[in-house]
Amino acid sequence: MKDFSVFDIIGPRMVGPSSSHTAGAVRIGLIAHRLIGDEHIKSADITLYGSFAETGIGHGTDRAVLAGILGIGTEDPRIRYSVLLAQSEGVEFAVHKSDREMNHPNTARIVVESVSGRKFEIVGTSVGGGNIEIVEINGMEVSFTGDYPAIVLFYRDVPGVISKVTSILAETGANVAFMKVFRSAKRMDACMVIETDAPIPANEIERIKQSVDGIKEICAV
Repeated sequence: MKDFSVFDIIGPRMVGPSSSHTAGAVRIGLIAHRLIGDEHIKSADITLYGSFAETGIGHGTDRAVLAGILGIGTEDPRIRYSVLLAQSEGVEFAVHKSDREMNHPNTARIVVESVSGRKFEIVGTSVGGGNIEIVEINGMEVSFTGDYPAIVLFYRDVPGVISKVTSILAETGANVAFMKVFRSAKRMDACMVIETDAPIPANEIERIKQSVDGIKEICAV
């Protein structure tokens, strides 16, 4: 018999009405927000699939995803006002519904662009109890939950990148909880997701970016 935690039974602390359609949706949006970092978001394009599309309006899924994109957390009562907040901050946004069949019924695709032109496209699923999984970034298949602080690195698949990055993390005393590497093809674009017990300091992230050849983008999520 499966063991259940208290979190599984009562769900997360959140603004309702649904842990999967509201809290999970906020958390997917928050990943997009963190990928952009400190830059102001210029635009956000949201596509809802499956149950998100069918029942999302009633659960406030569209507003929840938008709230996360704006950096609003799951416990923040401003979730319900995310449309007004986006308008007040000059963030252009659009929400679409799709009947395309996805691997998980609670799926959202988000395209965000900063004022400087940095752009990310992510696909995330809400798997229940406010838990999520990010399954795609910029067309690259990935897998992480957002439960741990993480850095996401996009780089050219060449020898030495992984060892150099992990060596720098070891010097900082970072304890790696999980690490996954994804690539489109041999010696082509790759993505590394490193989840740690504590956030990596911004200066160390910049050090990795500047000292490891082949890295195209590095983000803390």
